[in-house]
Amino acid sequence: MTGASKPKHGAGALVLDHLAVCASDLGAGIAHVEAVLGVPMQPGGKHPHMGTHNALLGLGDVYLEVIAPDPAAAPPLDPRWFDLDHFTGPPRLTNWVARCDDLDAAAKEAPSGIGTPLALSRGELRWEMAVPGDGRLPFGGAYPALIRWQGALHPSNLLADSGCRLLRLEITHPDAEALRAALADQLQDDRITIISGQHIGFAAEISTPFGNRTLR
Repeated sequence: MTGASKPKHGAGALVLDHLAVCASDLGAGIAHVEAVLGVPMQPGGKHPHMGTHNALLGLGDVYLEVIAPDPAAAPPLDPRWFDLDHFTGPPRLTNWVARCDDLDAAAKEAPSGIGTPLALSRGELRWEMAVPGDGRLPFGGAYPALIRWQGALHPSNLLADSGCRLLRLEITHPDAEALRAALADQLQDDRITIISGQHIGFAAEISTPFGNRTLR
């Protein structure tokens, strides 16, 4: 699996939607992305159900999200998505999200532990997302979170053009072969490469007005 998305056909077909940079503090996460890419992020919003807030950056057909616990929010009843309740260390790229037309079908084809679809919203945006009961996505977070947008609104269409585009997403995993196999029948995108390595990690090569940069 390594261009743009070439979506598979079928109920569970997936398309790369966005990348997630997790942070303990939203301001620190924004500063990290802006220092690497050299462009300003845009304000996002709050997710009351999850007790998080975010900032966004358009990358053409996909977008980048910085997400962190919201200190002003009430503690959520369920574990936060992207395993944010256990996040430590500096801000970094930790997850990716794939969209689908049929979330129930995609979740059935996904590995065990993908989570239960939840109806969520932020402002005018409405979506369903499969959120694991413990907040931890399959393959140690290397498998994508699954999302289905409702209606015509999508963040990529609402964000200003940053001049940045995703060139390549490299995912490192100790069992790269199994991760590739788990996605083989659902997702085809030449920008995504899954390689073997001792530790799970993400690196996004992004073209910017100042040249190509790598966000980790």
